[in-house]
Order: sequence, then C-alpha cells, then structure tokens
Amino acid sequence: MILNRTRNSLSEIQIDRIIEMAWEDRTPFEAIQFQFGLSESEVKAVMKKELKFRSYILWRERVENCNTKHAGKRVDGIDRFKCNLQRPISGNKISKRR
Repeated sequence: MILNRTRNSLSEIQIDRIIEMAWEDRTPFEAIQFQFGLSESEVKAVMKKELKFRSYILWRERVENCNTKHAGKRVDGIDRFKCNLQRPISGNKISKRR
C-alpha cells in the first residue's frame, strides 16, 4: 500500500513539510515529488491520513481549483516556487501589529 511505504520511510518532520508544501498554492506537486519522491496520489494519501476529514475536503477543493499546483497548468512565466515579494512581506512591521 502506498501510505504504508510512505509512512515507514518518512519522518514526522518530513511529513509536516509535505503537508505544508501541499497547502501552499505556489508549490506544485512536481516540487514535492522532486524533494520527497512522492507522486500526487501519494501526497493525497498522506494528506487524507494526516488531516481532519473536513480539512482534507477543503484542501482537495482548493487543489482542484488552483492552476499553480500542477506544473503543466502554470503560466509560462512562473519558474520558481516562491513569490518574489516574500522577503518584503515577511519583514513587514505592519503585518506583525495586533
């Protein structure tokens, strides 16, 4: 079974990172496969096992409506996995206010 093989070969830290990457809109499944060797169906199996049922359903709906999760559906100009504005956004003092 896919999930048993995945579960036995990945650490908790790796599973957490896979979940994080799967939730990110700009990270395609191909990036997860390149880094962890998991196909799209294996990522879906991990997500189904690790998330609450409602969270999994929301994630699946999000993935199906997101053109950036599959490299083949992406616009030709996108060739990286991270927004070029990420550093300025992360360092924004206004966003850290309460």
